[in-house]
Amino acid sequence: MVFVHEWTQLIDGTMDYIELSSDLTETISEWPVTMFRASAAPFCKEMNTIGEATFGLKMPGWVTDGPQMFRTQTGKLGMLWSTWGDGRYLQGICYSQSGTIAGPWVQEEKPFLGNNSGHGMLFRTFEGKLMYVVHHVEGNGPRKPQYWNVDDSGDKLVLGERILL
Repeated sequence: MVFVHEWTQLIDGTMDYIELSSDLTETISEWPVTMFRASAAPFCKEMNTIGEATFGLKMPGWVTDGPQMFRTQTGKLGMLWSTWGDGRYLQGICYSQSGTIAGPWVQEEKPFLGNNSGHGMLFRTFEGKLMYVVHHVEGNGPRKPQYWNVDDSGDKLVLGERILL
């Protein structure tokens, strides 16, 4: 199971994993393993430095949020995850050098998608086409989903065109 250890507890949030039993009812590992810290990503910014507030409070921290693991068609193991950076909320992406959950995990230089977007998920349509859905906010308005085409035929995801509904 992959999960975040909240920045509100650690200041520099982490992405962690712990092994579960085959029936998913209990943990097998004694302790979680840290995969990476939010500050390891070049696109991640400390919240106070970019003027963000949480619940109206100026709390320092680097955020890890919303992980989704995936494999490209070549078998490369990757993870989508959300954080704060230039342009507010964004979707980051990283890849495991070993091809396993143990990593090491290498962050991409630039966000997968910025512009106040996050919590993205990959899914396949009934026809088998890979798609990406992410929440997006214009100004102070409500979050709305955006849909994108994605290519996973190589070692890295490539964001395609946005699908306008």
